[in-house]
Amino acid sequence: MVNHIGEFAALLTAIFWTVTALAFEAASKKLGSLVVNLLRLFVGFTFLSIFVFFYRGILFPIDATPRAWFILSLSGLVGFVLGDLCLFQAFVVIGARVAMLMMALSPPLTALIGWIVLGETLQPLSWLGMALTVSGIALVVLKKHDPDTPNKKIMKMKFNYPIVGLLLGFGGALGQAGGLVLSKIGMKGYDTFAATQIRVIAGIAGFSILFFILHLWKELFHGLTQKKPMLQLSLGAFFGPFLGVSFSLIAIKYADTGVAATIMALVPIFIIPPSMLIYKEKITFKEIAGAILAVSGVALFFL
Repeated sequence: MVNHIGEFAALLTAIFWTVTALAFEAASKKLGSLVVNLLRLFVGFTFLSIFVFFYRGILFPIDATPRAWFILSLSGLVGFVLGDLCLFQAFVVIGARVAMLMMALSPPLTALIGWIVLGETLQPLSWLGMALTVSGIALVVLKKHDPDTPNKKIMKMKFNYPIVGLLLGFGGALGQAGGLVLSKIGMKGYDTFAATQIRVIAGIAGFSILFFILHLWKELFHGLTQKKPMLQLSLGAFFGPFLGVSFSLIAIKYADTGVAATIMALVPIFIIPPSMLIYKEKITFKEIAGAILAVSGVALFFL
C-alpha cells in the first residue's frame, strides 16, 4: 500500500470530486450558480490558506513575482470565473452526472491549447484519445430521431439533453483547460498551493465584480441564511478546492503523472451510482458505455 500511495491519492481525488459535484449541484439548484461559485471560493480559500500557513509558514502568497501574479490571476479568471460559471450552471440545467461527463473534454482541450499556444507535441495516441472521448460523450448526449418524412431511411440525430446545458458543460471544460495551460505558464517553479491561492483570489475578485454589475449581493446574503444549501456548499468546498486539489498534488508527486491523471478522470463513472441512488436518475447501458469510452479516451493521453 505504501508503494502505491500516489495511486490511492488519485483514487481518493476522484471520489472527492464526485462528492463535490453532487454537493454543488444540490446547492446550485437552491442558491443559484453565481452565489454558490462565490461562496465556495471564500470557503475553499479559507481551508486552503490555513493549510498553506502550516505547510509554508506564509499565510498569503506575498512571495510571488508580479509576473506570476498576473498570469495566475488570468488563469483564475479563465478557470474559476468563466469555466466554473459555465460548469455550475450546467449542474442546474443538465445535472452533475452529464456535466462531469462533458468535463472529460478538458484533457483533450488542454492538449489542443498546449499544442497551439506552447508548441507541445501531440502523439497519434492523443488524437485517438480525443476521438474516443468525443465519441463516448456523443453516445450519451445524442440519440437517433425518426423524422416524420416519407423516406424513413433518413435518420436525424437529436440531443438527449438541453443544448444550452451541453454548451455550458463544454464551456466549463474549455475554461478549465485554458486555466490549466495558463497555470503551467505562470507557476514556473513557484509553489503549487500558493499558486492556487492566487487563482482563487482572482476568482473571488472576478465574481465580486459580477455581483456588483448584476446587483446580486442581496441574493448572496440571503443564501448565507439557508442552512441546508450552505452545508452542501461547505461540504463541496471542503472536498473540492481543498481536499481535491491537495490529494491531486499528492497523487502527481508519488505516482506517474499519466496514471494519476487517468485515475482522477474516473469521476464520470464514479458519479453514476450516487446519481441513481440519490437523484433516482434512470441510466441506460448506452450512457454507462459512453462514460467508460470517454474515460478510456482520456487514459490514452497518458500512455
